[in-house]
Amino acid sequence: MKNLLAAICVLGLCGAANADPTPVRNAYFGETHIHTALSLDAYIGGARLMPSDAIRFAKGQPVIVNGRHKQLDRPLDFVAISDHVEYLGEMYSTIFPDAPGHGQDDLEQLRTLESLEDKQAWFYKYVVSNNRGDNPSHPPFYQGPETTKSGWQIEIDAAEQHNDPGNFTAFIAFEWSAAPNGGNMHRNVIFRDSVVPDTPLSSYDTNKVEELWAWLQGAENDGSTPLAIPHNSNASKLQMFPDLDSFGNPLDAAYAQARNKWEPLIEMMQIKGNSEVHEAFWQADEFADFEIANSIQKNSNRYFHKRDFVREGLKIGLAYEQSLGTNPFQVGFIGGTDNHNGLPGDVAEDDFIGGHGPEDGSVERRRTAGVGGWIDGVDLSIGSLSGVWAEENTRASIWDAMKRRETYATSGPRIKVRMFGGADLDADVSDPAKMVEYGYAKGVPMGGVLGSGSTAPTFTVYAAKDPDGANLDRIQIVKGWVDANGDTHERIIDVAWSGDRTLDANGKLPAVGNTVDVTTALYTNEIGAPILSGSWTDPDFDPAEGAFYYARVLEIPTPRWSTYDAVPNNLPLLSDVPATIQERAWGSPIWFSPS
Repeated sequence: MKNLLAAICVLGLCGAANADPTPVRNAYFGETHIHTALSLDAYIGGARLMPSDAIRFAKGQPVIVNGRHKQLDRPLDFVAISDHVEYLGEMYSTIFPDAPGHGQDDLEQLRTLESLEDKQAWFYKYVVSNNRGDNPSHPPFYQGPETTKSGWQIEIDAAEQHNDPGNFTAFIAFEWSAAPNGGNMHRNVIFRDSVVPDTPLSSYDTNKVEELWAWLQGAENDGSTPLAIPHNSNASKLQMFPDLDSFGNPLDAAYAQARNKWEPLIEMMQIKGNSEVHEAFWQADEFADFEIANSIQKNSNRYFHKRDFVREGLKIGLAYEQSLGTNPFQVGFIGGTDNHNGLPGDVAEDDFIGGHGPEDGSVERRRTAGVGGWIDGVDLSIGSLSGVWAEENTRASIWDAMKRRETYATSGPRIKVRMFGGADLDADVSDPAKMVEYGYAKGVPMGGVLGSGSTAPTFTVYAAKDPDGANLDRIQIVKGWVDANGDTHERIIDVAWSGDRTLDANGKLPAVGNTVDVTTALYTNEIGAPILSGSWTDPDFDPAEGAFYYARVLEIPTPRWSTYDAVPNNLPLLSDVPATIQERAWGSPIWFSPS
């Protein structure tokens, strides 16, 4: 038993918040997508927590939101507050009595909005109708760049105050919130250290992502170390994984190189839905119906297309690598909530209070209404968390893990996932410590790239349940590849699973079962397994074809937040969303490059 525990700790499956630096790396959980009172849409919705308050919450301290106590059961290891930079100056003027423009009539009205209808009207006037147009601009009550700098300094000071190397990491960050033609092109920009520009870039400066990358290059030239994380590809209206750039030109090598450099990750899931796949386009994937947020399509003509989803983007990236020499969509996975109450990591299904103030802050609103301009309440997801494998809990180590894509996303539970790939990789996963040792010595971890070779790669995978959560159902490996004609393909392989189930004649694994009692919103861990591991060697490997492989880990079924809403309030279960879900984790891909 002692040896087993030591091996599990080598895998990073022990507590890691205060772990010493280790070359085999620890698992850390965090949040990189959160809004406070310095975001206009959050403030309109009643958010009054400031960046420092939100970071305190991430560290496990209590706060009051919408009149109720909120506190994480377990602190996060890291956080990045990503307020919308577009209204940073305006919110500085709104909140601080000595700020320029504080006494303007518009801002006095903003501070005294009471009815939901008035708040929604403000949101549509100053956010929806402006941000989603062709030429967004600051509203008339903007007092100029110095107010933006003042708001930015609040973000910097909060991160600097709470950053505690070795114990807790607070990044300096912002959100660039471009939405050309209503398509979501938002990026969260994260800095590796405290060397940051005097003023962040907003989509009012430019709503073209190529010019964001040029700004990031300028920041790097001046000593900063940034990266950008896109989110909500599901709502991007074909713009997240495009055929044409922002200027209407076909993608070229310069585009591919810039995007590959500045955007190593993509946010897989958040409160406005899961962007991995959608059941309408992946009917052969039996788990493609997870938190797909169909009502997003009611707003700004954000109709879903297959190439709005991450798996398709990964496949398209392979084809572009074949033609351009660089994969523009070589992205690892990360999670976030997009919580607009200032509550990072608030992902407990049984304690959901919404994420947008009064818009979704009551059981009735979540069941019968929604978030104006975005999504119906019933389609909201609880959000997701980021997992990273890093040597220590510091800005540099965690940022470096993001940059090399040794990351994963979970739909909320603190599942831990590890995967390695290599042509000479030992397939024995019975010893977790050796699996990690061999993985780093003879292969690459999640996010890595396998070089050219004629030997089929082997992949070793390992997953451990959230200690406070549900058992695991299975580990799958999703493979995508591009053939000599430039056509893309995919396959899903069940690699490890719980119980004594066997694959049927069609290679399908029977369902794990379901212990949820929907009348009480309770489940048991009588099925599933606390730990799963396995290996798989690609039998169809072709050294001439580029490919990616990523792990998807599924829990056994548990109650959805909507069931936790219904049961204690003696309400019927909702008929248009599932009563139970299978929470999951997605490990960043490993790529094979034939060149």
